[in-house]
Amino acid sequence: MLAMARSCAVVGLEGALVEVEVDLASGLPAFMIVGLPDAAVNEAKERVRSAIKNSGCLFPHKRITVNLAPADIRKEGPVYDLPMAIGILLANGNITNTEVVDEALFLGELSLDGSVRHTNGVLPMVAMAREKQIKKVFVPAVDALEATLVEGVEVFPVSTLQQLVAHLNGEAFIAPYAPDLSLLDHSVDALYNYDMAAIRGQEHVKRALEVAVSGGHNILLSGPPGSGKTLLARATPSILPRMTIEEALDVTKIYSVSGMLPPDVPLVRRRPFRSPHHTISHAGLAGGGRLPHPGEISLAHRGVLFLDEMLEFSQNVLEVLRQPLEDKIVTISRAQGTVTFPANFMLVAAMNPCPCGYYGDPVRECTCSATAIARYQKRISGPLLDRIDIHVEVPRVDYEKLADKRNIETSAQIRVRVEAARARQLQRLKGTNLTSNAEMGPAEVRDFCIVDEAGEKLLKAAMQQLHLSARAYHRVLKLARTIADLADSDIISANHVAEAIQYRPRIGF
Repeated sequence: MLAMARSCAVVGLEGALVEVEVDLASGLPAFMIVGLPDAAVNEAKERVRSAIKNSGCLFPHKRITVNLAPADIRKEGPVYDLPMAIGILLANGNITNTEVVDEALFLGELSLDGSVRHTNGVLPMVAMAREKQIKKVFVPAVDALEATLVEGVEVFPVSTLQQLVAHLNGEAFIAPYAPDLSLLDHSVDALYNYDMAAIRGQEHVKRALEVAVSGGHNILLSGPPGSGKTLLARATPSILPRMTIEEALDVTKIYSVSGMLPPDVPLVRRRPFRSPHHTISHAGLAGGGRLPHPGEISLAHRGVLFLDEMLEFSQNVLEVLRQPLEDKIVTISRAQGTVTFPANFMLVAAMNPCPCGYYGDPVRECTCSATAIARYQKRISGPLLDRIDIHVEVPRVDYEKLADKRNIETSAQIRVRVEAARARQLQRLKGTNLTSNAEMGPAEVRDFCIVDEAGEKLLKAAMQQLHLSARAYHRVLKLARTIADLADSDIISANHVAEAIQYRPRIGF
């Protein structure tokens, strides 16, 4: 007896349809799974066997062959448990309504008692079902809310295998899960743990961060220990503009595939903030593995990647950032194929000026030699520094500023100006795939970065004196464009160019 149930594999961040074919043949009892299964899929044999028996159904004592087609796609994870069980029961005659099975998609891991567990990657799998015109999807009950984020698909929450069999046989009906429309409300503000109002002093650094988030520019904070670099970086997501529904779904898809989506948070509304430790490998940062999975730079998509103590990171790891910072994607190539992950993040890096941290500090004397300082600062290459638009010094904070009782501007107040600047950019970049000034290429810079005569003279002098590269020239223009947007100006004037130039490192690369 032959039967088939449909399921889904995740390749990168996209779903791929998998047909679970089950054949029951006479002969000695056996259970074989073919079609490039990994260890988790092979172990499904024992889970499926126990789940069927403990659900009150008869497990066939026959030669069972399960084929996961297409056979050239590597299958991983326990998502195929539920469709395997349905295929076996269908082939054995325990399920009689074949029409419902033929038009549905089944996703879920089985417990030994027949209950259906959480599965990673539900969102891209259900999105694939919509693309393939599959109207009904049976998912674990805990994942039903996440699945309803995809419109146009009827989602059925399944708690146990026994419940699903009863539904398919027409004995007990599972009601479709009603979507929560409040999840798609763009006006809801996300809550952040850090606020700019909690940071005393460092007004020039807050201004630099405001410029950075307004245009999506990368920023490097340099200063002695305890000056507030980490706190400023952690407060940065709170002044980023609210995510659109499209951005939230993109981020949710990444976290769903990575298994990092909390069960009570079906849609990620907060901008991601990723702060990897400096011992991270290049595969952990960029993504990879035998079957490539997203790394930290993809988990920071549409948010902030914070590298604390940047110079403590391995130089090989830092160089991995060069291509994603330019292209906003990261491509992982393996023998099985090539996978591309999104990596449109804002880099916020913090570093000490020397190994002891007090080089240039007016209060505490630096104990490092000139050779040690030069060797320490050379850990970050010139090409990588050139990709960071804003370099800002973070000095120690005086007692008077720390003890100041006056009210300080909150993140919400700063975000109003940031969102107004982003709105100007979106209007200007309409018709392109770009969303911020930092993403503009040379053609967009030529069309949209119009500088007045005084600004042109200042820019020419800066090019000659600072020895700016062509990339640095375009980055200064894009940064000046953002500063002009914050000032609600259509033309880039000399003062906008001057502020953009002062954010360049003291030595041109």
